[in-house]
Amino acid sequence: MLWPFNHFRKPRTPLRGTIEAIYGMIVTQAREPLFYRDFGVPDTVNGRFDLLLLHLWLVLRRLKSVEGGTALSQGLFDHFCNDMDDNLREMAVSDLKVPKRMQAFGEAFYGRTAAYDFALTEGREALAQALCKNILNGENIEKARLLAAYAEAAMAALDSLDEATLVSGSAKFPLPENGAQQ
Repeated sequence: MLWPFNHFRKPRTPLRGTIEAIYGMIVTQAREPLFYRDFGVPDTVNGRFDLLLLHLWLVLRRLKSVEGGTALSQGLFDHFCNDMDDNLREMAVSDLKVPKRMQAFGEAFYGRTAAYDFALTEGREALAQALCKNILNGENIEKARLLAAYAEAAMAALDSLDEATLVSGSAKFPLPENGAQQ
């Protein structure tokens, strides 16, 4: 008679493979050379981090409307944090400094997602301003407008996916050229 004790089990978490596949899709897109060549994203550690955060935000935003999306979002965010922790340690950041750097990553994540969420309510120009400030170091608003158009195209592409495709980890972002042509 085990059924009364089912509530003591850990809640089911999304499959690790699914989370890794979705995170891999995000990282692959954030490494797309066109962002650095044509969109003016600085090809630096910070530029790559900011582009990773943008794509993570796009996916997490879409997962809000998916059944079971909260658990998947949490798993994806946890995977992101583990990846950042691993990267810091590979870059020989000392064990004493890792927690402070992780706190800074968390603040950057929450600050940027709040800025992008707010900008969505204000329109494309507000999104371009937020992207310019956070990704392009406050320079080159024209490139930020291209990036905003890309982000809107990516949102539309993610929104058009059925839930099964999205949670399977087989979804794809649109090519950055599509955003640049708008």
